[in-house]
Amino acid sequence: MSLAALFFEFFKIGLFTIGGGLATLPLLQDAAMTHGWFTLEQFFQMVAVSQSTPGPIGINMATYVGFETVGLIGGIVATAGLVCPSVIIILLVAKFFFHFNEKPLVRSAFLGLRPAVTGLIATAAFNVLLVAVFPWYLYKESGLLSELFDPARLGIFVVILTSYLYFKKHPALYIVAGAILGVIFL
Repeated sequence: MSLAALFFEFFKIGLFTIGGGLATLPLLQDAAMTHGWFTLEQFFQMVAVSQSTPGPIGINMATYVGFETVGLIGGIVATAGLVCPSVIIILLVAKFFFHFNEKPLVRSAFLGLRPAVTGLIATAAFNVLLVAVFPWYLYKESGLLSELFDPARLGIFVVILTSYLYFKKHPALYIVAGAILGVIFL
């Protein structure tokens, strides 16, 4: 893939990512599958790595994909492509927002973006859940009941989810706990 094509792909993703890094995941997954950059399993492994490293997940993913497909320059180009639309849009918003933010059409557009972004984030979360807990999503080989879910993965998911909902400690604690449980049980 050429650097220009890589930049353009991530520019498109950056242009249509509204609502933060998790909203990029469906767009990144589609691009990765369309271009054959990675398998679905590799994609979700990259999501895990990008979530585990400091910084926004969208930028981490762009850097990772660019690096894996083209090398160091690819990582820089993909990241620049992803960030460029945001820079352009924020400059335009900064210049014109206070003139237009009270217009009914603009307010309606922003109100409509909220459920759309929530839907994209929910889709990303659902896809990550399927890959993380239910191996049949990736490996549809034998169709045996025992392959529908991995009890250890499901157990880790339930323990972390319940602990977070009950104790509400810092998310980093649960990431570390998940890694430790993974080493022990997986």
